[in-house]
Formats: sequence, C-alpha cells, structure tokens
Amino acid sequence: MKTRKQKNLLLVELAVFSAIIILMAFTPLGYLQIGVVKMTLIMIPVAVGAITIGPAAGAFLGLVFGVTSFAQCFGLDAFGTALMAINPIYTFIMCIVPRVLMGYLCGLIFKAVKKLNKSAAYIAASVSGAVLNTVFFVGLLMLFFGRSDYIEGLRGTAGLWTFLAAFVGLNGLIEIVVCSIVGAPAAAAIDTAVKKLSRQ
Repeated sequence: MKTRKQKNLLLVELAVFSAIIILMAFTPLGYLQIGVVKMTLIMIPVAVGAITIGPAAGAFLGLVFGVTSFAQCFGLDAFGTALMAINPIYTFIMCIVPRVLMGYLCGLIFKAVKKLNKSAAYIAASVSGAVLNTVFFVGLLMLFFGRSDYIEGLRGTAGLWTFLAAFVGLNGLIEIVVCSIVGAPAAAAIDTAVKKLSRQ
C-alpha cells in the first residue's frame, strides 16, 4: 500500500515526464528530420518513466507521446498530415496504439530483465523503447496505408523490404544508439534518486 507521500511523488514524476514529452514534441528537441520522415527521441522519457515508475506509468506516458504525435498531423508534420488526409481514424490509431504499447512493454521488459541483471535491464528497456516504437509504428503504417497512393509514391519502384530498410533503417539505428547512450544512464540515475526520496 502506497503512502500519501509516495502517491504524491508518483504524481509529480508523471507530471514532470509528461511536461518533458510535450516540450520535446513541440520543439526541435524531440524530432530530427531525415528525408520525408522525422526521427523521434521522445521514446526516451517514455522509457525512462516506464523503468522508474512502472509499466502502467509507461503506458500513460506513451499515451501522452501518442497524443502529441497525433497533434503533429494537423499541419505540423507533412508526413502525418498526408496520412490524416487519407484516413484520420487509421492515423489516430497509428499514432496512439504503438506508443501506449511501447511504454507498457518497456516497463515489463525492465521488470523481467531486472531479475537477471539490473544494469542490463536499464539498457534492454531503454533500447526496447526505440525498437518497439519503430516496429509497431511501421507495422501499422504498412497495414493501414501500405497500399495507398501516397506510400506507393514514396516506394516508387523499390520492393517492400528495400523501402522499409531505407524508410526506417538509419532512423532506427540512431534511435537505438541514442536510447542506449542517454536513456539507460538517465533511467538508472533517476531510479536511484526516486528510491532515495521515497524512503525519506
């Protein structure tokens, strides 16, 4: 049973992580434009929150990430705006569901790997944020829009796997590297600090 202080600390953590996500989403801190798509770094605070607070918090922070991603589709991001024009419901699902699942699963992965090795758990959960976000997002993109004229136009004469490799290859690699270098140490430091605060 959580004490009142622990509950208040939880709310503060969620508010801080949510604020970081929103700040990153609407400033250059969160996205790096590479070609037609944007590489995102917003999964880092989602993964860190999932690690330090738990899977449910990860799902909530993933939802915050997803909402900001969907907001980008209203003229702020050319790719998202194009998908929105094709099918707004599919676009909404594609923006929200992968991010919620990613946040939740990051927390579960951390809990599972932590039983074997705590240091490895921080790395595994942080890296999984980038991997899961990419896999879920691209999976739904192909499912919902793979046969659309817009995606077919981007593909050109390239085969499906060639297109996917070019579409997410560099982005995914950069996201994985950044998550392992930044996310894991940040999660470990915050996790330690929060545990100390909760015991005071």
